[in-house]
Amino acid sequence: MTTATALDISAIRAGFPILGETVNGRPLVYLDNAATTQKPREVIDALVRYYETTNANIHRGIHALAVRATAQYEGVRAKAAAYIGAPRPDDIVFTRNATESINLVARAWGDQHIHAGDEIVLTQMEHHSNIVPWQLLARRKGAHLRYATVTDDGYLDLDQLRSLIGPRTKLVAVVHASNVLGTINPVAEIAAMARTVGAAVLVDGAQSAPHLPLNVTDLGCDFFAFSSHKMLGPTGVGVLWARPGLLDAMDPFLGGGEMISIVKPDSSTWADVPHKFEAGTPNIADVIAFGAALDYLTNLGMDAVRAHEMNLTAYALDRLQTVPGLKFHGPANVAHRSGLVSFELDSAHPHDVSTIVDAYGVAIRAGHHCAQLLMRRLGVPATNRASFSIYNTPGEIDVLVEALNHVVEVFSDGDRGTTV
Repeated sequence: MTTATALDISAIRAGFPILGETVNGRPLVYLDNAATTQKPREVIDALVRYYETTNANIHRGIHALAVRATAQYEGVRAKAAAYIGAPRPDDIVFTRNATESINLVARAWGDQHIHAGDEIVLTQMEHHSNIVPWQLLARRKGAHLRYATVTDDGYLDLDQLRSLIGPRTKLVAVVHASNVLGTINPVAEIAAMARTVGAAVLVDGAQSAPHLPLNVTDLGCDFFAFSSHKMLGPTGVGVLWARPGLLDAMDPFLGGGEMISIVKPDSSTWADVPHKFEAGTPNIADVIAFGAALDYLTNLGMDAVRAHEMNLTAYALDRLQTVPGLKFHGPANVAHRSGLVSFELDSAHPHDVSTIVDAYGVAIRAGHHCAQLLMRRLGVPATNRASFSIYNTPGEIDVLVEALNHVVEVFSDGDRGTTV
């Protein structure tokens, strides 16, 4: 097991105002980080500071506030590129979320490169955001979707995936880290498979960017999508990275102001990338605050973040096994999974579990987690999910276990109205 001595968790927790809240008379235990993370004071202050000192539209204005706002906004583009090891800031496009980033590729790249009879290879562990855009593209173009299967122990079946990738494959779209299983997929190996047939590779990095050291060049992918709000930043900001040259060759996703060069009555020409893909006034304030989140994680060091979350995950897997009737999903080896655990109790529906543990102040997720294909593969309608971030502690996992043991008591006694 790794050590996490590099992180001062007490000091980190002191910098997150919401962690001082109480829920149902108990200290908040926030274990729903895979859905969205809480925000440190640095991010909150950056958002307030922008509106108090800098608020102006960007790029087109030449007055002082506009110049200042533009510099701050474009500075975050450079920070995002550095965070994922991208060689050029101009290959970073800001969107609303990872979902929009994937839809951008499906429209702007997919409509140009996918044709009737072509194949798009996906996996059973994809979030709906990395399924539905490709379904819509396949319907528009007459293409076909093929799905790699998941093994009983929570891994992609790489041999079966390799057999799916063939001469008709034009795209492989794969999640880097599963939001249900926690499985960290071997993206570089999958990208190498795709390159043998000349297929492009899109990676959904929404669950890996908050937790893992990243280098998109080493991953070998063509597109990488992630979201600010899952990595301590504000909601409403997504990022798309594309391999150099790809954005230049793609048509715009949205039309309007900012993304144009010259407009004539019957035609227009486009601005240079990345502005070609950022039509209209963007989410300036939240992008700038996202820069504070990137600084925060970079200063902590992603190796230290990864070590802390591996320790928490190992501790959670060990403690959860003490709860009667609990089954968890995903790899047993914490080195192969991110900082989350999905589980089910044989005595209670996940929604009931989540409701009762909330009485202990514990926030966990219940549902299919926008992964219905994977739920069917697991043979369950839903699961509970506890997901961790830099501010979580083993003591919070102990509170979760205490609450789950109470769930077992409630349902084993048949007293479904009992709460704490």
